[in-house]
Amino acid sequence: MSLLTEEIRALVGREVSYTAPEELGRAAIRYFARAVGDDNPLYTDDAYARRHGYDGVIAPPTLVCETNQYADVPPDPDGYAGHDWHIEIPGTRKVRGGNTYTFHRPVRPGDVVTATWRLTDIAERRTSGGQEMLVVSSAAEYTDQQGRLLVTNEETIIFVALKEEG
Repeated sequence: MSLLTEEIRALVGREVSYTAPEELGRAAIRYFARAVGDDNPLYTDDAYARRHGYDGVIAPPTLVCETNQYADVPPDPDGYAGHDWHIEIPGTRKVRGGNTYTFHRPVRPGDVVTATWRLTDIAERRTSGGQEMLVVSSAAEYTDQQGRLLVTNEETIIFVALKEEG
């Protein structure tokens, strides 16, 4: 039995975009930095940021990747309210395979961020134990209100077939 059905294969190339409902504010930057335990003055002190080559405070790099601020969707049963392809494959376990981020320019107060996700590939593989798995690859681009690239994100989700009891 193949995990890669025609219905799932047809998802490759699908694209979705989420645009923040408002500009990023200084308070959100400050609160996010505090929440992740990062006390870098680049995020709170304009003079310090200017001395280090910026026009003023910038956001911690990973703030832009928290797409739940852009996706106007209700939380799922696990409480997650960010981007998800909503691929359900019975008889599998969903595993995060990882993310690779490339930061192109800092996010600043006043930026309106758009996250555009594209499902780039779905491939069948086997685990070292011989179980079938599906590897789902997607990519996101985060841009500001002028269309300038802020961040790219490559993400891998893996669906591993559950071992049959026998």
